[in-house]
Amino acid sequence: MSPPPRSNTRAILTMLVATGFFALMDGGMKLLSARYPPFQVAALRSAASLPLVLTWACATTGWRTLLRVRWPLHLLRSLIGILMLGAFVYALKRMPLSSAYTISFVAPMLITALSVPFLGERVGPRRWTAIVVGFVGVLVALRPSGGGMIGIAGLAVLLAALGYAVSAITVRVLARTDSTQAMVTWLLVLVALGAGGISLATGWIAIERSDGWLICGVGVVGALGQYTITEAFIRGDASLLAPLEYTALAWTLILDFCLWGVLPGTQTWVGAAIIVASGLYLLRRERVHVEAEHL
Repeated sequence: MSPPPRSNTRAILTMLVATGFFALMDGGMKLLSARYPPFQVAALRSAASLPLVLTWACATTGWRTLLRVRWPLHLLRSLIGILMLGAFVYALKRMPLSSAYTISFVAPMLITALSVPFLGERVGPRRWTAIVVGFVGVLVALRPSGGGMIGIAGLAVLLAALGYAVSAITVRVLARTDSTQAMVTWLLVLVALGAGGISLATGWIAIERSDGWLICGVGVVGALGQYTITEAFIRGDASLLAPLEYTALAWTLILDFCLWGVLPGTQTWVGAAIIVASGLYLLRRERVHVEAEHL
């Protein structure tokens, strides 16, 4: 089957929808975190998305491709995923959604930095400078000098961002041999089993019947987010779409205001501006670097 024609306009719209789906998913997890432990929320989120993702995988590539995978890397990625989701949900319970997203935007910089030792990629002085400036933005948002988000919750988001970055590195390696469907499916399966096992061992809380629709909703928007972001990158240029991930901050601001009646403070806005500007510069330098390699 030939790939669909490239359409950046359609890809941009799809990417914007994808960021909205993921923001809704995280908003739902924040609501669940008020009543359930972090690892239980992680297990519920993964299990709820699994039926839809399995249907998508079997309809597009067939179930046999799900079995031809590199198991050691999938197990490593799932362990990272359990830690990442658990840490992020822990933080969501204790800080505004938009503040957590602001700190997590450091992930692309971590990916760039980790690509040097793990993938052997070359990062020039300009990109290293952008990475350092981005971390300065994180410090501004955290406000360690007093009254800010620094503390266990802020560090938990940084840990989640680091987990996301390491997971992204493993995806680059896995993508050489395994399908996207297999990577998404096994991550959900293994995280659901692993996080669910931890929750059972540490004290599973009985799910309230009234939360059933919320859990299903988290699963649906999570699966739709995964599908739409995949479609976006199939149809559009990655260098054009990647910066649109920062529009998730707008979605989280809306959710914070509508559901919890909160908005981030001035220093969080300043930190977010520094982080986003550094991230956009990194993406621009990456595009220049790729274009230079193809000359």
